[in-house]
Amino acid sequence: MADQERIALFIDGANLYATAKSLGFDIDYKRLLKEFQSRGKLIRAFYYTALVEDQEYSSIRPLVDWLDYNGYSVVTKPTKEFVDSLGRRKVKGNMDIELAVDAMEMAEHLDHIVLFSGDGDFRSLVEAIQRKGVRVSVVSTNATQPAMVADELRRQADEFIDIIHLASKIGRDAGDRPERAHRSAERRSPASPALDAELADDRLD
Repeated sequence: MADQERIALFIDGANLYATAKSLGFDIDYKRLLKEFQSRGKLIRAFYYTALVEDQEYSSIRPLVDWLDYNGYSVVTKPTKEFVDSLGRRKVKGNMDIELAVDAMEMAEHLDHIVLFSGDGDFRSLVEAIQRKGVRVSVVSTNATQPAMVADELRRQADEFIDIIHLASKIGRDAGDRPERAHRSAERRSPASPALDAELADDRLD
């Protein structure tokens, strides 16, 4: 990448969490930011996640607050609960529209968008951004069975970055106290398992 290439990160929070978890490591968000700051002029780093708001304490909140104070633009919305046809309680918190709108609005100010998601629903978004002359890299993994990235999304991207090759650069160090808190927040999050399960079902659609 050119030193002055204008870059923005668009992170599908639940999808990235599920991808890293499937590979057995935790994301160090401070190191992730530094890694892409070293690759060009980082204009913005967006992080998208849904929050369970009707609970007295949401354990993902510490992570969201930390990101908000440490260089990320955090976009949240409340989850929606519903009961499926089998009577099972489901939690839905899809952030695709919010991410897509922001990416399209930012595209004219960027040279390169890095999308942290394997969701095949983003293929049309990637194609639309490319028509504006912006390069798009997709960060996910196909090292798992099944792969965490949809084949059509990987093919559409200008570059596919397997996150397994970034693990040594953006993985969490055991002695990093702030990131230990992040890991704890994500691990205890009441929203993450439900959202991850939904993404696991939808990611290849």
